[in-house]
Amino acid sequence: MTITESVTLMLALLYGASQLWWAGKRYGAVAAAVSLLIALAISASPVLLAGTLLAIAGLALLQWRKPALAKGDVRINELRAACQHFIALALLIVAVQYTINSLMLKAGMTPVVSRPNVVDAFLPIAGAIEVKGIVSLGLWDQTHPAAAIMLGIVLLTGILCKRAFCGWACPIGLAGEQLYRLRKRFVKEELMPPRWLDWPLRMLKYLLLAAFIYLVVGMPAMGIPNYLQGSYHKIADLKMALFFLTPGLITLCCFALIMMIASWRRQGFCRYLCPYGAILGLLSFLSPLKIRRNHSACLLSKGMKCDKCTRACPANIIVHTKTTVRSDECQACMRCVAACPKKEALGFALPGNHAVSARSLMLGVLTIMFFLPLIAWLLGYWDSQTPDAVRMQLLQMIDHVGH
Repeated sequence: MTITESVTLMLALLYGASQLWWAGKRYGAVAAAVSLLIALAISASPVLLAGTLLAIAGLALLQWRKPALAKGDVRINELRAACQHFIALALLIVAVQYTINSLMLKAGMTPVVSRPNVVDAFLPIAGAIEVKGIVSLGLWDQTHPAAAIMLGIVLLTGILCKRAFCGWACPIGLAGEQLYRLRKRFVKEELMPPRWLDWPLRMLKYLLLAAFIYLVVGMPAMGIPNYLQGSYHKIADLKMALFFLTPGLITLCCFALIMMIASWRRQGFCRYLCPYGAILGLLSFLSPLKIRRNHSACLLSKGMKCDKCTRACPANIIVHTKTTVRSDECQACMRCVAACPKKEALGFALPGNHAVSARSLMLGVLTIMFFLPLIAWLLGYWDSQTPDAVRMQLLQMIDHVGH
């Protein structure tokens, strides 16, 4: 685990422990802190220790500059935006580190910075093949183990927290939101597609998901060991990076189309093209957490007109007339809850209207996304075992390495 990953991981987990403390869950906060101390002792890693010290310094700085945010005592939308920007900033730093590592390998030099294994999260097909290898053969991949771990983590968030990964963590969703806001500065109209077009467009992401599943399911189980030990898999991340850094004309046109869709409609990429959004949307039906309405507290039950929750929803879900929102497009962003003028009327809740606060939802997402990778690393299922010398050699002939 690199220092960048260690700082990010410990910052998220220590912030989560502090939130338990500020929320009055003192035993939970102490248990979380003790768990992290045990992890430090088990690992005996100077890198993790350095990451912990830097994370503590970062939390102290946050407490000094933004005490309300440090205590989680902010509005829902501000808390969600802080979580999104934290993860986006961490991935940006990871991208810089990964770029330096790859460029030095390309130049035939020993990298001065290690390869961050979290970049394997951008290899979902490889991760799915690895999961198939684990399930069918009991075979754990040693080249990109983090790919299977991160895929499993994202899917777990869908089952436990609905599509909260999309609403609270996904950097692509955040980028799409910024593109949409930029477009709105120049073109004020919403430019919404008609209903007859919106539904088939929404099916595109499910078609893409079906294509990816077909690739994974169609690979014979007996062929998985050869694939995982092959040259292509060893540099699959570099192949992916090269695809984005040196795009052809068709690729550029696809990128332009994606940017146009993202700016044309709010959450356009998430709604129409994202395969992760598709599978999380399906898994979200299994989640016990839903947006739920307490009719007795709602203004509509008192004969007043109110649709603020519906107008706040970026997915254009009709919220104000529903008792329970079951849409696959709901990202658990809680904008509808934030917009509701009656606090008791609407909430993100378990059956029986046992509401979960925005802070609790954020803690759940951060715990799944960062504590499970820590466990995987402690068990030896995180760091790639492919030597830099092998990656350097394969990188020199990357154009000739195929499936």
